[in-house]
Amino acid sequence: MEAGRSFLVWGMTGRLLVTDARRMEIAWRVMEAEIAATGAACDRFHTGSELSRVNAAQGNTVRVSAVFAEVLGHALDAAAATGGAVDPTVGGALVSAGYDRDLAAVRSRSCGTYAAPRPVAGWPVVELRGRTVRVPRGVTLDLGATAKAFTADRAASRAASAAGCGVLVGLGGDIAVSGPAPSDGWRVRVCDDHRAGPGEPGRTFTITDGGLATSSLTIRRWRRGGRWLHHIIDPATGAPAGEHWRTVSVAAASCVDANAASTAAMIKGRAAADWLTDRSLPSRLVHLDGTALTVAGWPSAESETPG
Repeated sequence: MEAGRSFLVWGMTGRLLVTDARRMEIAWRVMEAEIAATGAACDRFHTGSELSRVNAAQGNTVRVSAVFAEVLGHALDAAAATGGAVDPTVGGALVSAGYDRDLAAVRSRSCGTYAAPRPVAGWPVVELRGRTVRVPRGVTLDLGATAKAFTADRAASRAASAAGCGVLVGLGGDIAVSGPAPSDGWRVRVCDDHRAGPGEPGRTFTITDGGLATSSLTIRRWRRGGRWLHHIIDPATGAPAGEHWRTVSVAAASCVDANAASTAAMIKGRAAADWLTDRSLPSRLVHLDGTALTVAGWPSAESETPG
């Protein structure tokens, strides 16, 4: 019999599902350990994290954990795969926009100013050699999106192996599954808001493997300098990306790949649909007015399997 448990993590709603309720506690312990390990490595808001050490190193080389090196490696791969649309050197741009602490605290001081943005340094300036990292003085990394998707992938895989059953891990809009799926697949509800209740607008689909990620402009928003800002930064400008899509959902072989593609689509705007189609990534793109566009085999009917 399947079982599920909801929780809060990194200011988001999380969800753990297992195909065998008797194995829930094993899966839960493994997932908690993975979340803790990634948080210790990549939490931008924690001064004791490895990411904070790297950002404070003033151009010096820093030795990091295997977890940090792997997350940064995925972030650099995502930057290359998206033509620089998803770039880990946007940390400084996020700070300039006011996103330098927990979102609730950011919103509480919405009257602050917003300095003119400028293009970010770009991912090629980051040096990753094995378990040593160096970023130039003045460059600030942000690994938030990649780290969250990485954690979902890693937790699902390791929990499934330890528990000996199928596992789904959802962290906000990032979902990863591993092990044998339920006979009718994992039912996943795609909404604008990860906190949405069962009575709120959304679409339900099923997945059997890989990952699914949804990027959205509707939740992480705040006012600064008299304008609304959001957390998805266009590296080419250093400013929040233009608002063409309300949400983008992508299914891929892993949650990391799905997250990189959904984030890139938000930044690419009108060009996103063709970009996703060219890469055969099943996707659902929702315009600001709520109308949806599906590409690359994403189902048009509910309860079907993307891809």
